[in-house]
Amino acid sequence: MDPRMIAPQCFSLSAISIEYENKWFFVKNRGGYYTVETEYPQVGVLPIMDNHSLILVRVKRPVIADIPFEIPGGSVEELETPVFSAARELYEETGINIKELSRFQLLPPLSLSSTRRPVLEYIYKVNISQSEFDKKEPYDNEIVSVECLSFEAVKDRIIKGEIYVGLSVAIISRFLLSIR
Repeated sequence: MDPRMIAPQCFSLSAISIEYENKWFFVKNRGGYYTVETEYPQVGVLPIMDNHSLILVRVKRPVIADIPFEIPGGSVEELETPVFSAARELYEETGINIKELSRFQLLPPLSLSSTRRPVLEYIYKVNISQSEFDKKEPYDNEIVSVECLSFEAVKDRIIKGEIYVGLSVAIISRFLLSIR
C-alpha cells in the first residue's frame, strides 16, 4: 500500500513555533514557511449513485457569501477512525446513513496546497443506491441542499465554474477521468 494512504500528514515536518491557534486550526512557522494545519485529519467522501451520478452538497459559506457545491467531508474527531468519520460526515451532510464501513473505498489522497497546508486528506468513495438516496434523513443546517447530478452535468458545471471548490474539483475530476 502507498505509505501516503496510511499517514495523511507530513509528520516529518517539525514546527518551529505556533503563531496562531483556535479550535479549528493552527498557523505554524516552519523556519519561515507558514502553514495552516488542523489538529485532526480531514476526510472527504465521493458518493456515487448507481454508477451514473454524484451526490453533492450545497454548503453555506458566509466568508465567500456563496453556497458552493462540495463533496461531503470534515474532520476526523478524537478517537474516530477515518472511515468512521467519512460515514459520519456523509450522514451529517446528506442524511444518507451507511452503516457498513466496508462499503467505503479509500482512494489516493490529495493535498489542498503542498506548501501552505502540508496535509493529505483521507478520501473515500462510496456507492449509493437510488433507494438509499430517496430515504435520506434531515441533514446539518449548514447544508442548503443535497443534489444528485449526472456525471455529464457535473463536468458541465466544473467547466462553467459552477463547481469551483478546489479539493472537490480535484477529487471529482480524478474520478471522472478514471471512468472514460
